[in-house]
Amino acid sequence: MRLYNTLTRKKEDFETLEAGVVKMYVCGPTVYNDAHVGHAMSALVFDIVRRYLEFRGFNVRHVMNYTDVDDKIINRANQMGVDPFALSQKYIDDFDQNLADLNILPATAKPRVSKTIPQIIALVQGLVDKACAYPAANGDVYFRVTRDDDYGKLSARKLDDMQAGARIEVEEQKEHPMDFALWKAAKPGEPAWDSPWGKGRPGWHIECSAMNLAELGEQIDIHGGGNDLIFPHHENEIAQTESFTGKPFARYWMHNGMLQLGGEKMSKSLGNIISIKDFLAKRDADVMRMLVLNGSYRAPLMFNEETLDAAEKGLERLKSALRPASASADSSAEAVAALPAASAAVKSAYLAAMDDDFNSAGALGVLFDFVRVLNTARDSGASAAQLTPAQALLRELTGVFGLRLSEKQGQTGAEKFIELLLEVRAEARRQKQWALSDLIRDRLKELGVTVEDGKTSATWRYL
Repeated sequence: MRLYNTLTRKKEDFETLEAGVVKMYVCGPTVYNDAHVGHAMSALVFDIVRRYLEFRGFNVRHVMNYTDVDDKIINRANQMGVDPFALSQKYIDDFDQNLADLNILPATAKPRVSKTIPQIIALVQGLVDKACAYPAANGDVYFRVTRDDDYGKLSARKLDDMQAGARIEVEEQKEHPMDFALWKAAKPGEPAWDSPWGKGRPGWHIECSAMNLAELGEQIDIHGGGNDLIFPHHENEIAQTESFTGKPFARYWMHNGMLQLGGEKMSKSLGNIISIKDFLAKRDADVMRMLVLNGSYRAPLMFNEETLDAAEKGLERLKSALRPASASADSSAEAVAALPAASAAVKSAYLAAMDDDFNSAGALGVLFDFVRVLNTARDSGASAAQLTPAQALLRELTGVFGLRLSEKQGQTGAEKFIELLLEVRAEARRQKQWALSDLIRDRLKELGVTVEDGKTSATWRYL
């Protein structure tokens, strides 16, 4: 297996710290509002990564954190007049349900900041003891970036260049403009904990380092998250963790691209949000998963009706291969005979694609080719005994992707219209209007729908 490492900017052979075990930490949400489909994209990417690694025989220890102590949570709770921990608990419960609805495997551990305060304080104190951090007169504690010789290595930034564009706020008491807060002095109306530097709460970056150390230890195999976290969050995680342990932190840094709506990143700050709950009220969870699978996890992902319709059509193509044997099919020994060879080849081709930096789009292409062979064999007289092993293999490989391929309850408007066209076509055939019958069939084929005429009626499926 090879995967792209953001730290080295190249694909590398995948070798774990411990044989057969993958330690993977993925940054989770800050829980102050409904999770949106951008959160779903990142969660799906790393769910697919985890499922595939487990399929390849690894024991994956997957940690996803909840940030439940943060300025955004505190501000929203104050606006609503509620307890910030009650607010964050509501959105944690909601997100857990979102993940279940999306068929995302529960993380091995789901730590949260509010339950990791002693470890955070110990980590900050350790950095102060090493002179990598310093308490300021205002009660804050800052990380000293000048103590980290390779600060900026993940984002390929140089400290001198960053310093030129940085500024120190009036209330901050930093030695260097790029120094960042590990501990923040308490302010009125905010949650606070006792510490050696007075009452306060942790800074954002130190939280993940502490939760990571508590759950997975000093070194991990994969650290994941959206590419919007590369700087400053993941850059600062590296700096403080490696300064504390004196060891390389994560062997591989994986970052997914951003979900885009109308060419813009989807985010709360831009106001172009579609919640996971609203999406699932209109579309099957497999559609969102298929949308992610259709692209490269590292690239931006366009989210619109056109791409969602394409994902849904792809799902229907996969489902079409799971139909039972056709009793009225014309027998073709050649097509049926091709099925065992295709079954033997599909798994190795699928593995080759996924082993190349989780190339899910390439692996889907392999499965679609297999679907074509399987459908041809069924429509050419393959028996249930001949079809069942191939269909079981297809279910196994789509299951690795987390696809359920369940039949929808009811039809979409487009599917009802296709059925209506087939009724019109059947009437045209009864009246021997062959030109109209062929026109409907050919135009549907241009739209990605194939019509199959049986002895008494016609059926259809997506190409």
